[in-house]
Amino acid sequence: TVDPGQELSLQLHNHRSEYWVVLSGRGRAKLDAEMRDLRAGDQFSIQVGAKHRLANHGTAPLEIVEVQIGAYLGEDDIERFDDRYGRV
Repeated sequence: TVDPGQELSLQLHNHRSEYWVVLSGRGRAKLDAEMRDLRAGDQFSIQVGAKHRLANHGTAPLEIVEVQIGAYLGEDDIERFDDRYGRV
């Protein structure tokens, strides 16, 4: 869940790809230089090494299911470039 007005860090993964399915709400995904608006029912695929971010500029929670695919799924496979929570 991404709360209204919040966003995930701009990040990439070196060992896994991700696949998002939007359950409810509206959001905006950044994938490298591309921006895409997402809403319930949309799907979004992120390949290994792609910089990505998900933001909720709406007024309702944005709920997604994230499927991680790869030989290594550890949390230390996150390279952050911009993060409003100071985790860079």
